[in-house]
Amino acid sequence: MTATASRAIGPSANSRPLWGRLVRRPELAAAIVFIIVYSFFTIIAKGQNFMTLQGTAAWLASAAELSVVAIPVALLLIAGEFDLSIGSMIGSSSIIIAISSSTFGVPLWLSVPMALTCGGLVGAFNGYAVVRTGLPSFIVTLATSFILLGGTLGISTAIMGTSTVSMTQESWVRTALASDWNNFPVVILWAFAIALVAWWVLARTKYGPWIYATGGNREVARAAGVSVNGVKIALFIAVGVFAAFIGAIQTMEFNGGNAANGQGYTFQAPIVAVIGGVLLSGGYGTVLGVVIGTAIYAIISLGVFYTGWNTDYIQLFLGVLLLIAVAANSALRRIALSR
Repeated sequence: MTATASRAIGPSANSRPLWGRLVRRPELAAAIVFIIVYSFFTIIAKGQNFMTLQGTAAWLASAAELSVVAIPVALLLIAGEFDLSIGSMIGSSSIIIAISSSTFGVPLWLSVPMALTCGGLVGAFNGYAVVRTGLPSFIVTLATSFILLGGTLGISTAIMGTSTVSMTQESWVRTALASDWNNFPVVILWAFAIALVAWWVLARTKYGPWIYATGGNREVARAAGVSVNGVKIALFIAVGVFAAFIGAIQTMEFNGGNAANGQGYTFQAPIVAVIGGVLLSGGYGTVLGVVIGTAIYAIISLGVFYTGWNTDYIQLFLGVLLLIAVAANSALRRIALSR
């Protein structure tokens, strides 16, 4: 394992001072930003329902949906790769489910696994293409994104005459993916479960060090016996599956599919990962940081709405926040590596 990787995950000696241990945590800057952002909107949006149960449920739901995609994307970033096809995969899976269930009568308990399988196959293609050709994952997955989006639009229009397909089929699958309790949707539980599993993989299994080592220095990792190509392909598959999964959830929520669904996630997912302390160069980051990053993103998005300000300011806030987060994360990492 590389020094970078070991420091990223590394449990350092407990004899270090508390600040020395905290400054080594990739999520530290995100945690500080979360407190500032939440406090800011608590004050500014006071009396505008931001602090109510409904307001809290709204930003938690938004953060949870983004987390479902952002967590596997973050793991892929830690391994040193990038995936721009997630937005198109979300739209494709929603169309697969909507058309198969509404037009061909396929039950949801079958159409959803079909969509997840397609997501996995797309991820496998991306991973295999990257490791076999040596092309940058940015280029490979960008091409895949265009292929998926164009193919989905064409097929949907050819079959249904439109890129938006309604779906009214009822099933226990809809309850499992899109039900809610007192305005708190079940996707929050799904996001929590995914985050817990991802944390366990990184912190408690041999695959965690493999992921960090792959992104930290793949040649050293390969020399140490790490299956670098296998790690990358597996993570690309995970990204494809969970992108399809969020597409399934949104299909149930909105009672239909749209080929253009999820395009915003293409950059939102890596943005919240970077805000949460993940390095685009790989080898550094935590699941907790990504979760905090999604919470920050959701609070800003919903907070601006509750203030009554022009929602165009959301992009302004996020742009400034991204620059601050990258600068803060880089500074903290330099401090951590120098200790």
